[in-house]
Amino acid sequence: MASQNSIDIKQLVALNNYLSDRSYIEGFQASEADKIVYEAFAKSPDLQYPHVLRWYNHIASYAHRRKDLPRINFNIDTFLAQLQADHKTQNSSMSDSKEENASGDTEEAPKKSEAQLKKEEKKRQKLEQFKAKQEKLQAQKAKQEADGEQKKKKEKKDKEVITYDVDTPVGQKKDVHGPMPAAYSPQYVEAAWNAWWEKSSFFKPEYGRSSPHEPNPKGKFMMVIPPPNVTGSLHLGHALTNAVEDVITRWHRMRGATVLWNPGCDHAGIATQVVVEKKLWREQKLSRHDLGREKFVEAVWKWKDQKGDRIYHQLRKLGGSYDWDRACFTMEPKLYRAVTEAFVRMHDDGIIYRSTRLVNWSCTLNSAISDIEVDKKEITGRTHLPVPGYQHKVEFGVLVSFAYPVDGSDEEIVVATTRIETMLGDTAVAVHPEDGRYKHLHGKYVQHPLCDRKLPIVCDEFVEMEFGTGAVKITPAHDHNDYEVGKRHDLPFLTIIDDSGNITGDCGKFTGMKRFDARKAVLQALTEKGLYRDTKDNPMVVPICSRSKDIIEPLLKPQWYVDCRDMAHQAVEDVRTGKLKIIPDMHIKTWNQWLENCRDWCISRQLWWGHRIPAYFVSVDDPSVPQGEETDGRYWVSGRDQNEALQKAAERFQVSADKISLKQDEDVLDTWFSSGLFPFSIFGWPDKTPDLEFFYPGTLLETGHDILFFWVARMVMMGTKLMGQLPFKEVYLHAMVRDAHGRKMSKSLGNVIDPLDVIYGISLEGLHKQLEDSNLDPREIEKARQGQKADYPSGIPECGTDALRFALCAYTSQGRDINLDVLRVQGYRHFCNKLWNATKFALNGLGDKFKPNTTIQLSGKEKLMDRWILSRLSAAVELCDQGFVNYDFPTATTACYNFWLYELCDVYLEYLKPILYGEDNSAISISRNVLYTCLDVGLRLIHPFMPFVSEELFQRLPRRTENEPPSLCVTSYPETKEFQWRDTELEAAVEFSQSVVRAVRSMRADYNLTKTKADLYLRCSDESTANVLRNYEDVIQTLSTSSAVKVLINDPAPEGCAFTTVSAKCEVHMMLKGIIDVAKEIQKLAGKKDKLITQLNKLQEASKKADYETKVPEDVRKQNSEKMEHLGIEIDKLSDAVEMLKKME
Repeated sequence: MASQNSIDIKQLVALNNYLSDRSYIEGFQASEADKIVYEAFAKSPDLQYPHVLRWYNHIASYAHRRKDLPRINFNIDTFLAQLQADHKTQNSSMSDSKEENASGDTEEAPKKSEAQLKKEEKKRQKLEQFKAKQEKLQAQKAKQEADGEQKKKKEKKDKEVITYDVDTPVGQKKDVHGPMPAAYSPQYVEAAWNAWWEKSSFFKPEYGRSSPHEPNPKGKFMMVIPPPNVTGSLHLGHALTNAVEDVITRWHRMRGATVLWNPGCDHAGIATQVVVEKKLWREQKLSRHDLGREKFVEAVWKWKDQKGDRIYHQLRKLGGSYDWDRACFTMEPKLYRAVTEAFVRMHDDGIIYRSTRLVNWSCTLNSAISDIEVDKKEITGRTHLPVPGYQHKVEFGVLVSFAYPVDGSDEEIVVATTRIETMLGDTAVAVHPEDGRYKHLHGKYVQHPLCDRKLPIVCDEFVEMEFGTGAVKITPAHDHNDYEVGKRHDLPFLTIIDDSGNITGDCGKFTGMKRFDARKAVLQALTEKGLYRDTKDNPMVVPICSRSKDIIEPLLKPQWYVDCRDMAHQAVEDVRTGKLKIIPDMHIKTWNQWLENCRDWCISRQLWWGHRIPAYFVSVDDPSVPQGEETDGRYWVSGRDQNEALQKAAERFQVSADKISLKQDEDVLDTWFSSGLFPFSIFGWPDKTPDLEFFYPGTLLETGHDILFFWVARMVMMGTKLMGQLPFKEVYLHAMVRDAHGRKMSKSLGNVIDPLDVIYGISLEGLHKQLEDSNLDPREIEKARQGQKADYPSGIPECGTDALRFALCAYTSQGRDINLDVLRVQGYRHFCNKLWNATKFALNGLGDKFKPNTTIQLSGKEKLMDRWILSRLSAAVELCDQGFVNYDFPTATTACYNFWLYELCDVYLEYLKPILYGEDNSAISISRNVLYTCLDVGLRLIHPFMPFVSEELFQRLPRRTENEPPSLCVTSYPETKEFQWRDTELEAAVEFSQSVVRAVRSMRADYNLTKTKADLYLRCSDESTANVLRNYEDVIQTLSTSSAVKVLINDPAPEGCAFTTVSAKCEVHMMLKGIIDVAKEIQKLAGKKDKLITQLNKLQEASKKADYETKVPEDVRKQNSEKMEHLGIEIDKLSDAVEMLKKME
């Protein structure tokens, strides 16, 4: 039972039917009932129950986050029992289908009854007659089918592709005076609007005011884009970022705030350099060294000028409402100047300093890389991985043990390592000072077996006595832990791997070998000397360069570092005191962990593309000043230009400038350094510009939680340090987009999707072609092709921008990653079509001469259903308001979706049809104004999510007054205080009437009453229930397609009716006598029942076989069990239907 935290199959089927046209368990908003039923699920429902799944995914956000759900008197066991009983009496029949034998064996069919044999003979005769007739017609139709089918398909396809073909100059307003196309087309709807919005300056902060800095009582909203890399195209993660940020931006703009959303691109040092280097080699067989630094940088700029606009094209296509005139590039002069200024100031203050430490080194790139550019691949044991520059895969995931002979004795110490080649750089063996096994060896040495040196045995408490032998080899120059041990014990730091990944130094025959070739050679040498002990599988994390796919090598390098301690402490304090708000707050723990354990930040990168470090090594031509080392920070000065650096050097060493020689550092700064300055560098800092004074600090920073530390924290630290205040007040972190299977997006899996491919659609062949044009390793392309074929066998259908944006926001539940099935976006395209058709019908109903009232005030003559739809509209406004304020976008999207689809389209528009085409002019006038209000407000509500289709439809509506804003972009967003028409009692009454309508529709479907109308009798057990339904007799009659509706109180309904129960106090009786052939219907249902019984018997017999559990796969057995459950339900329903029909005979 449900009380035991599970819902059985029969209850699930009934619940799916119940939710087919409902959003919630009770009423028109989420309540405690939804949470109770949600918690009864042990796991998420299967896809075969789509209505339950839709409801479940929506309620998930409420169940985890909302404690203020309306409380109602609700018992889940009673609810499910009643639900199942109601569903059982609806008498729906199952369509004919063939059932395959579950076990795969051919079974002898059960012996047929005489009645069945007669029925089959009759059926055979009819089939023979039908076959003869078909053969006669077949010859006549053959040519028509052969020639005409292709023509029909082509015509149908051409008909679906509707484009906007009116000659509209770029930037001119789209012509919407013509008739609306028959169906929604993304290509038609999205044409021309972006250019008009931009040319009209709707996205500029100064729109509608004399200056962008003019005081605004409605406030200001400022946000910067997380600048995407200039290297190429966006993916769905970027699309999510853009969708969420644009939704927030449009909402603030529509609320009247002064809004600036600043776009920009990041120069993406490593990524861009890699792309251009590959291009040079592919096209000209040249390396960057062949060109030289200056020519190579010129080549990168040329590539950027050719390809860099693709990002902006995609962002425009996604509907981004940026102030495009303010677009910034992190390498442009304004931002370059800010980067230089920041470095010099922080260097002068001692926050930036030079030090020799271990860095993440990519031997392929010949550069240090940041932590975010390191992929941590987890392996469970022995694994062979491809490594650039090696013909064969390299072994990882093993722990190799070998012995070091103790100097001057016959003893040995056994140590273990996952990187045996690094033993060439060992400078000590460490043991725990309290480990009794080694106390007698304290202060002694071991002999290195492959190099001519002795290694001290040192005592250090970092050693775990219980792990392995309790002895650890120490390689300070190639391991982060060993580095700290080396510093504590003043050990030599021997670098035995060079920048290219080759063995270097005094390593005998191994010198010059590639590092992983040396791995094998060292192991062989140890084996020959009798010192190899064993190799065991070892789970480990292999650090891999995300750019080059090379294995990261920790190397000692003199680099520039940022001292983060004080800035990190301040960042933690700002969040603790509430000066900076992180949403959702679940990320605060991560924020604190990172910053409280923050290491100093290495900002040097050995690249040519990027901001060259404005630091200079000083050589002094004076005998009183000794020659400095590049590792000595005292011999380095920084300057905004070389002249300033020269003056600083002369002052430091107390010599004249003519005795100073300067050499600028060859390295460039980490890309995150310039990104950390982005919130104020875009405004011209260090100059105190009007923009900087007005727009800094910003309002919000929105991005993915994966760069919380790498970007967000660094902006906070650098903004606070250089500007004296936080760069923004709030940080909203959205979830990560994964594929439908929950996998991270990866090019090698073939699941990285360009949002433009979702917008325009793409064939499977087109997806494959993109892989061939990518930089993927040929070995990975086939794997990616198979992934694409499995996920998109027919390609990706055209969905349009609005559907993609709406889907991404609808799935964005705080704290959860998004498992996005791209094909589900198509469902929201169908929703766009619903908006299109509803507005088209409504405009026809309003008429060409309709002029709405100048205000939204009611006349007082509105009917119950008019008041009901306005009540639901008020509820939608309130929910959207709450959703935006709380960054709870699914609440807002669900409110819009439900209002348009389930309330306006399914109920109110259907109710209005007889009124709009009736004779009551007063009712027509009132209903038209109510309908106009619903369209006007509904489009304004949905505009932030669906800007194109909402603008297209809004522009076709008449205006209340002459001075209305020209675009929906700058029209006011509905606010709760404006719409106070909520009436929950009225909503409850209409919901009850709708439950009657749903019951009637279900009965009509059961008896195939497509156009035939029947009389309804609503049998109530008390006067109050009857009075409620009497108010809605006309509504029920219209929406249920009935000929008449009569309310009864305890009186029996006439004979000849089928009935179903709506509630404990109401039954619906539908007159079938004279409408259907009862005997024929009984015969038909009995035949279906016999067929289902036959299918059930086959499955039951198959499941009872002795080898069923061992031969039939588990997933097939599960499917068979579910089929038997469903068949049992359908058989019961058919039995009930037959019994009811027999009473009419």
